[in-house]
Amino acid sequence: MDHRRARTLNLGDFWQGDDLDPLRAPPDFTEWRSATMAEQAIFQRPLTSASGPRTSFLLHGERREVINLASLDYLGLNGDPRLVAAARDALQHWGTGACGVPLLSGTTTLHRELERQVSASVGAPSTMLFPSGFSGGFGLMSGLLRRGDVAIADEKAHMCWLDGIRSSGARLVLYRHEDPKSLDEALTEHRTKRRLVVVDGLYSMDGDLADLPRLLDVCDAHGVGLIVDEAHSIFALGENGGGATEVHGEQRRVRLLFGTFSKSIASLGGFASGDEELLEYAKLYSHPYGFSAALPPAIVATNIEAIRIARTEPERRRRLADNAAYFRRAVCGLGLDIGLSTTHVVPILVGGERDLLYDAALAMLERGLYILPIDYPAGPEDRVRFRASISAGHSREDLDTALGIIEDCVVRPLRARGKLAT
Repeated sequence: MDHRRARTLNLGDFWQGDDLDPLRAPPDFTEWRSATMAEQAIFQRPLTSASGPRTSFLLHGERREVINLASLDYLGLNGDPRLVAAARDALQHWGTGACGVPLLSGTTTLHRELERQVSASVGAPSTMLFPSGFSGGFGLMSGLLRRGDVAIADEKAHMCWLDGIRSSGARLVLYRHEDPKSLDEALTEHRTKRRLVVVDGLYSMDGDLADLPRLLDVCDAHGVGLIVDEAHSIFALGENGGGATEVHGEQRRVRLLFGTFSKSIASLGGFASGDEELLEYAKLYSHPYGFSAALPPAIVATNIEAIRIARTEPERRRRLADNAAYFRRAVCGLGLDIGLSTTHVVPILVGGERDLLYDAALAMLERGLYILPIDYPAGPEDRVRFRASISAGHSREDLDTALGIIEDCVVRPLRARGKLAT
């Protein structure tokens, strides 16, 4: 397969192979991957230093520092000496692992303290922990839903929810993004079934917030509960870090709030907060909870300390908001399209220019900017993009340097193609 043809293909072209052996990669996938090694090297690139506002790679055999717009360390906490000390102390006391699943021997007093801290942070009666965000979303759906149920999700909901719904045997129904009327129609059509609704608080590919008041009005009218996935917004948005739910003042109406520790908290794990009886039930039927080792105590201690910092240092959220607003204004000032973004997740849309997407990503990496291309099927084929993740740790110098590189590597080529006004 030549390079030119290979670049017209994407992961959607290899979803189902013709080969009869499911334990053998499709030959055309392997051929495509080999022909696009330069583009493939953008992803899964090993860092040679901690992930933060600046990080480093081996590039052409040399260690190179780059501005990092790919990290999800929104509050700039990764590597904070207080987190390192909390992890170190826990390692010395508890050892390296939980050495058991939560239902058996894996729960420690540290885990219970983390549950209490999360519940206090989000104003919920109870919290359950998961080994990762993905396993949490998947586990809740596979544990709470049964065949014959209907789960209704925003069409841009995260894959963990969609996969979990499918695994449960329940019917998955998608409604149009941020469209209360479409949600109402879906709930009405399936009014004789057990139903729930899932939305993201902050959509990770578009950077927009769910309109929770209007969506909750629809859910309440049908007597159906809403789950809000705050993975990209918890601890990063709201006066107290309560995410989109707090921004909209809807803590009381959201039935189940879900979040992660792997982004703003710069650690690992997921959690669900809500009614205690519901979560006690979910613990027994959510297999990723019951059959996965509990979070290592050192990670739990890190999460506890990071939550303390996030709650007591609101200036981090203010700095994040200021940086994000500055970057969005500047990108728009370059004539680029940031879609629906109003937050620290800033897509830079390049339409259907998939070849430019990869050419520019490689050029920006060479210039010292790490920003990831988002191709189909992660987004629509005619709206491929770069996703910039802004951090409280970025300096204005970081952002200005990044913007200059984006102007050279994205804006100018788009103008040369007649895809952007001069």
